[in-house]
Amino acid sequence: MAEPFTIGQVARATGCKVQTVRYYEQIGLLPPPRRSPGNQRLYMGSDIDRLTFIRHARSLGFSLESIRDLLSLADQPDQPCEAVDAIARAQRLAVEERIGRLQALKGELDRMIRQCSGGRIADCRIIEVISDHAIYQSDSHFEDAKGP
Repeated sequence: MAEPFTIGQVARATGCKVQTVRYYEQIGLLPPPRRSPGNQRLYMGSDIDRLTFIRHARSLGFSLESIRDLLSLADQPDQPCEAVDAIARAQRLAVEERIGRLQALKGELDRMIRQCSGGRIADCRIIEVISDHAIYQSDSHFEDAKGP
């Protein structure tokens, strides 16, 4: 593909939806593109690289604010990378916390399944636990799993 690229070409090249490209422009993660005489957005290869970076960072679970910080730091290649390291460490901690919540959820589901006697739905422990919010809130071993 020769430069410049249309928004559709950029979307296809990066696996993004056109609306996502526009959104990233709107919030400032992508710079405003040049415009053709017909007011069509025109992108450069560097825009595709930046969008690919954003998509990869999103797939690693980084927040948009962290991505903004990472992009800002990436634009200063001669600076020390302690700030980048701190952002990555914070993301790893968030992932570890999420894993803990998921493990607690798995444990609760395993417990509900073990308590199922295989009888009638009217006597089903799984339905009872899911239906009764008070049981959910009173299970102290499960409190950590109720995160966001």
